[in-house]
Amino acid sequence: MNIHNRVTELLKIKHPIIQAGMVWVSGWRLASAVSNNGGLGLIGAGSMKPELLREHIIKCNAATEKSFGVNIPLLRGDVNELMNVVLEEKIKIVFTAAGHPGRHIEQLKKHNLTVIHVVSNIKQALKAESVGCDAIVGEGVEAGGHNGPDEITTFCLIPQLVDAVNIPVIAAGGVADGRGIAAAFSLGADGVQIGTRFAATVESSAHEVYKQSVVAATDNSTTLVLKNIGLVRLIKNNWSKNVERAEANGANEIELKNLLGEKRERLGISEGNAEEGMMEAGQSCGLIKNVLTVNELMKLLIDDFDNTMKKTSGLI
Repeated sequence: MNIHNRVTELLKIKHPIIQAGMVWVSGWRLASAVSNNGGLGLIGAGSMKPELLREHIIKCNAATEKSFGVNIPLLRGDVNELMNVVLEEKIKIVFTAAGHPGRHIEQLKKHNLTVIHVVSNIKQALKAESVGCDAIVGEGVEAGGHNGPDEITTFCLIPQLVDAVNIPVIAAGGVADGRGIAAAFSLGADGVQIGTRFAATVESSAHEVYKQSVVAATDNSTTLVLKNIGLVRLIKNNWSKNVERAEANGANEIELKNLLGEKRERLGISEGNAEEGMMEAGQSCGLIKNVLTVNELMKLLIDDFDNTMKKTSGLI
């Protein structure tokens, strides 16, 4: 992989591969390992209090001299405090999601930050571009965790986003190997964001039970639930089946929120409760057969991409 484009230039990275900022997964060990291997590592602030985020940033700075960033879900009640930590610790790259980036863009741009927003449709993409975001992540419904209500697939979403905006588009959702990276570039993307494949690495802070659940998953092991209060893709288990039954029986918003409860993601991903926790993972988990180190995975992704491109060029 020898690619120099708008994303590698913008993020000051060797390879246009970004590790998603996942809750209970993306701590400083994972982020620094990805950055040290030529990609962009992200610390996932979605499961961190402000002072814990600060601790991870300090440790990540000590573990790598390369670029890394922070992912912040804008729906967090303490989003302003998280933003303040990012600014105080002089982070240069922020990925935002689940909210309107325009509410924070002026403050971030005043400190010369690169801001990239996650979108799931064209309307969101145009809004992100109009308020000054430097790039967007187009996330298809194949992705693990929280998804857009339109349920647009990556294969359909990315080329439409590329046609709609002038800023770089990073493809996410369903990418777990070099073939997926090659496909994303064929669709017009300038980079990829990979989640589930990085969640099943040695450096991931997810519980070993979660990692092995990803490895054991097949093509139909995930499901979409909670469509009325915030679509989520996760590995099927006892809890997801209870939610599906409730939804089929017409459960209202209050009933679904009661089923969700608190810390359901932590229960599954961090504590390893495979039956009652939210085991968030993308459809790409069917491609994941082992737990690798980040170094091993990055080499595999790059070699697989190169081999795919050679095979593709041989068809012409």
